[in-house]
Amino acid sequence: MVTADSGVRLECDGPVATVTLCRPDVLNAQTPAMWRAMREFARDLPGNVRVVVVRGEGRAFSAGLDRAVVGATGPDSFAALAGLPPEQAADRIAEFQAAFTWLHRPDLISVAAVQGHAIGAGFQLALACDLRVLADDASLAMAEVTLGLVPDLAGTKRLVDLVGYARALEVCVTGRRLDAAEAARMGLATVVVPAAELDNTVGDLAAAVLAGDRNAVIEIKALLAGAAGRSPSDQQRAEREAQMRRIGELAGHGE
Repeated sequence: MVTADSGVRLECDGPVATVTLCRPDVLNAQTPAMWRAMREFARDLPGNVRVVVVRGEGRAFSAGLDRAVVGATGPDSFAALAGLPPEQAADRIAEFQAAFTWLHRPDLISVAAVQGHAIGAGFQLALACDLRVLADDASLAMAEVTLGLVPDLAGTKRLVDLVGYARALEVCVTGRRLDAAEAARMGLATVVVPAAELDNTVGDLAAAVLAGDRNAVIEIKALLAGAAGRSPSDQQRAEREAQMRRIGELAGHGE
């Protein structure tokens, strides 16, 4: 187990790693220190890990950005970020994004276990995962607009890919709340379950992923993740190439 004083911890149990936001007293509100820790987790992850579960301790997944960051005066404050030269500020935001984008890695299947609030950065963290299991009390919102900000933690493309441009625009510019039922109708939830069943459902999903051949799962994720950017003929070629790699390996002809 790796525990960070920053409010997030990593625990590994064989091929399953769990990232837990552990600031329940503030509904797991996020800080740059947490993002640095999550980015480091990507480097610390053992090579046998195949599934990463992201969860929040207590009654919320994450209520979003810790408002203390907005008005603070330290090195992680908005004031400090605004005072940097533009290129340095952009690099700092890219570091924050890396705390989320490592969950896109082709060799991992990431699962968000979402209960209670998933607001702003919390919503974007759920979107960073490949799959989202929602408790029936989940409440999602892209609330950055209420602070005069934009979603900048790699969530905008994922949202558009899942629900389409018009719906994503409406969700982002209004900052309105989505309950679990609406999130499911929009395609944001893999499944919605009673809150008491959240952990067991996520465990069953992880077990189902682990039951598949690891290299086949990696190839399938790559095929589907790249499908939107390929023409039909390019996607068919990608399928052929992936299948030949699998057949070659299964026949003992792999490198």
